[in-house]
Formats: sequence, structure tokens, C-alpha cells
Amino acid sequence: MENLTLDVIKPESSQTLHGLFNLRAEKDPRNIAYRYYDENLGWCDFSWQEALEKIRQWRKALIATKLKAGDSVSLMIRNCPEWVFLEQACLSEGIISVPLYPNDRADNISYIVNEAKVKLILIENHLQWDIIKTAQDDFLNKPIIISLDKIEDDSPTLELYNRTQWLGDATNQELSETPYQSDPKSLATIVYTSGTTGRPKGVMLSHWNILTNAYNGVGAVEVYKEDLFLSFLPLSHTLERTIGYYLPVTCGSTVAFARSVPHLAEDLLSIKPTVLISVPRIYERVYSKIVHQLEQKSPVAKKLFNLTVELGWAKFEHEQGRREKPWQLIFWPILDKIVAQKVLQKLGGRLRFTISGGAPLPEKVSRLFIALGLRILQGYGLTETSPVISVNTFKSDYPASIGLPLPNVQVKIADNQELLSKSDSLMLGYWNNEEATRDIFTEDGWIKTGDLARIENEHIYITGRIKEILVLSNGEKMPPVDMEMAICLEPLFEQAIVIGEGKPFLTAIVVLDSEQWISFANNLSIDPNDPASLQNLTAIETALSYISQCLCDFPGYAQIRKITLTTEPWTDINFLLTASLKMRRTKLLEHFEHEIDKMYEGH
Repeated sequence: MENLTLDVIKPESSQTLHGLFNLRAEKDPRNIAYRYYDENLGWCDFSWQEALEKIRQWRKALIATKLKAGDSVSLMIRNCPEWVFLEQACLSEGIISVPLYPNDRADNISYIVNEAKVKLILIENHLQWDIIKTAQDDFLNKPIIISLDKIEDDSPTLELYNRTQWLGDATNQELSETPYQSDPKSLATIVYTSGTTGRPKGVMLSHWNILTNAYNGVGAVEVYKEDLFLSFLPLSHTLERTIGYYLPVTCGSTVAFARSVPHLAEDLLSIKPTVLISVPRIYERVYSKIVHQLEQKSPVAKKLFNLTVELGWAKFEHEQGRREKPWQLIFWPILDKIVAQKVLQKLGGRLRFTISGGAPLPEKVSRLFIALGLRILQGYGLTETSPVISVNTFKSDYPASIGLPLPNVQVKIADNQELLSKSDSLMLGYWNNEEATRDIFTEDGWIKTGDLARIENEHIYITGRIKEILVLSNGEKMPPVDMEMAICLEPLFEQAIVIGEGKPFLTAIVVLDSEQWISFANNLSIDPNDPASLQNLTAIETALSYISQCLCDFPGYAQIRKITLTTEPWTDINFLLTASLKMRRTKLLEHFEHEIDKMYEGH
């Protein structure tokens, strides 16, 4: 990319999130703000001015529905321009937005709707309507439901409107040219944490919390008007919302909304983004596919690929000022063209960088992509910090770390080695939960992250999780997440959970990759389509040997002695993962209670 334009709107200029959007529309009315896919028209665009006009329509409809400042509205739709339009309309009228995951459980929906006193819910289609109808008996108040798609239901017990009808009815509504004057420090949104255990907590974030986080993010990694983001993580996820939505408004960049995760590979090729925000699982899947495909290649092709990775990593280390320039770099233009670029073209071929957050990214994965020329900048944060605390930068990148603190963000290590942080992006508190709010803050105002860490070369390294430590019955301790990441780098294993709290030894339940399982089973002369094959002793012992190789660098006591094989993926649909793709450990332990008991029989 050439002729890049840096045009960052400061928080002091915008004051509020709707003030930010209005300023950007004034600056660049004809520039493309959003790109989305229409089943009939293909990819379509909204300019900043067109987006602002759509927001005005949504504002009129909210006023006609008698909603007022301080009320709450929920968005239960996938990423699309309407997500932005309704939220901006809410913010312009002092209405609090409460995101919901589009495929969340009915009991979770009713809990959030009741606690946040939600008065209106925007849904997409029948999928969300079915969830709402299941939850409605538990609603304390009956929210209005607006659907993007037309829903045929002869006997709705809630007020149900089609978007076109709802917006059309408000066409003649008078609209004040002056939006609601929010205090920058006032509540803008309540974001319910996805909750790996127990009920989710409502994180209260102000306009200023999010504005300063997006602005400080640009201070760490520059983003330009010419950048094109591809948005696929749920906007209900604070990482995507701040960095994939508000940061592009701050910088005037374009956002394209991916059709879905299954369409991600196609959308990367057609959109050709320059920036991607993702969680580690996406990179891990691509990594496993590369490793698997490499196994099928000739010895010469393998050697060429490994040489490219080795030299690409040396090139990166030299550019970071950590080693002398190797003479072998004279071969890099050739290796880049015949090896590295072929891989990167499958990701669109224009990515300047990608951000990885939400969970730890295995160093092997980041090293591979960085060596091939794709800068994966690992970052870190919490919903409670709006969310970013730290990120690696182009000039100072240690992939094993979670980076440097953002500008204007302070960090320190507590006496118990917990990472603490302080900034303007710290939440206002938990909604209706003073006790939890007190527990997460120190007396002098630092937020407790719950992660153990060390600081080296000014970079932060996460060393463990305060609560996610397994303690065996013999007193040995180990972090399960590190072991699970190591196991899942083997292409045969799609997912894994390590078990052993209070037990005499470690066990694991592993989800097999469907394609790899067929090849694996055929090599052992067993039928991959027979469910009984998952209990085949030879299959279990061979898979266990693979796991042992994955964990060879761990201490002797941190080894898996028994495993359960399954081909049932863990997803947010079956509620074994959170919407941000983190394991719900408690749910998984309940789901596999019988299998776990069997692995420990007689011990």
C-alpha cells in the first residue's frame, strides 16, 4: 500500500462515541465506511454520509417507540451495518446498548434482558425469534422485538415488527438536529462477559472508556484511511467492537462485514483486507492445515518450505534489531515468491497485519506466519478494560509476549505476581454487582486481571492463570491451557481439555479433526465411520503417543496417562464454548462426566 493517510480523531475532539461518528462523517462524507453482502446484489457499500442518514432513520424509530435516555436496547444480530446504525442511534439519544450473542441460550438471554431492563431487541431472523420465544416466559417485562428479516408468526405474544415496517412508521417523526448531549464519562453500553463459569456479569463501559482505548490502540499500531478491515468476530465481543468498529471510525478506515465464519476463506479472497482481528483458533486451524499439507509434499518441497520459514524468521529477527543480517537473505526474494506468497495469497494477499487476542497464541503458530511475512501482533486485554491493555508493535515484537502496554496505560506486577492495570479505559463497574466490582479493583484503583505475569524487556509475558491451575492429589501443579495449546498443534487434534484437579494423574478428552481421523483410522485398519472405533485400544494408544510427543517439553509429571476420543466438535452452538470460542470448562466436565469417571476407575 502506498500514499497512506493518517487521520486520527482525538477523544477530546469527539467527546462521545456518537460525536466520533458524526465527526468522521463530516470529514469524509463520500468515503466508503461499510461493505456488506447482499444475497441479490453481491457486495454493497455505504459511505459515511449514507451511514449517517441510516442512523437518523433509526433515531426517529427509537423516539417514535417512546424510548428515552437511560433505557436499554439489545442487539441480537450478526455483524452487519444495521448493528452500527442501531447502536449509533441509541448513543445519539442517550440509550444504553446491551449486545447479545445471536445464538446464545434462552436462559442467558432472559437473564440479561431482565437484569439490564431491556426494552427493545433487534434480531435477524427466525433463529433468534425461536430463542426469544423460548425465553419470553421468563421475561419480567415484555420487550419490543424488531426483525431484520420478515418473520411469519400468526400469534406472537410479544410485539414483533419487521424492520422495514418499523422504520417506515417513523418516517415523519420529528428529529432534533442536536443529538442527546452525553457526558463522556457516562454509561454507553453494558457488555455481558461470555462467562466460562456461572452467570455473566454486566461490564459497564463509558464513552470515554472506549474512545480512549481505540485512540491509544492507534498510538501503538498505526491504522490508515486506506486500510480495509474484515469483521467476523461477533461485535458483541469487546475486542471486535473497539478495535474492529470504533478504531476504524477513529481512523476513517473501511470495514467489510464477513458473511460468516464458514465463508471466511472465500471472503478473504474477495475482500482482500489489509487488517484482520481474530482469536488464536483461526490461526491455529490454518497452521494445522499447512502442517498437514506439508506432510503430503515431497522431501524437496518440505526442505524448501522449512528453509523459507528459517530464513523468514532470521529476516524478522534482523529487522527487530536482535541479530546480524544473515548473508542467506540474498535468496529471500526467490523463496518469498515461490513459497511464502503462495500461502499469503490464500488470505487475500494484502494483509498488512493481523491482531490476535482473546486467548494465548502458541508461539509456534505466530513464528510460522511471521516467518512467511504476515505480522500477527499478539495483544491482551479484558472486557473490563475496554478491552486492550497491551499489544506487540511493528518495531518491538516478541511473539511469545502479549506486547507493550498501550500509550497512557499503566501496568505493574503485584506481590502475588498478578498483572494489574490502570488507565482511562477501566470500566465503571459491574452492573448491579457492587461486591464483584470491589473484588476486581485494588484499594488504590488498579484492576486485577486474574493473570500471572512477568515483565521483561518492557514486554509483558503471561505465565499462568490464578484460577486455572490444576492441582493433582500429590500436590503437583500445572497450567492446563499451555498443555491444551501444545496438544492442538498436532493436526489430528481439533480441541482438547486436560483434566486432573484433585486426581492422581492427568487425563484428557480430545476432539479429532474429521479429515485427519479418516486417514488415521485407515492407517490402523479400523473403520472411521464406526463409533466403536473411538474406543479401539490401538487408536487410543497411538493417539496417546502423539500427545506424549506434543508434551515432550513439559515436566515429567505433566503427562497425560489416559484419553477419551470424540468427533463431536465443541462449539458455541452446543454451549461447550463461549461465543468468543473459549472453553466452558465446567460445562465440558459435566458433559463428559461419565467418560471422566471411567478414565479414573480403580484409582
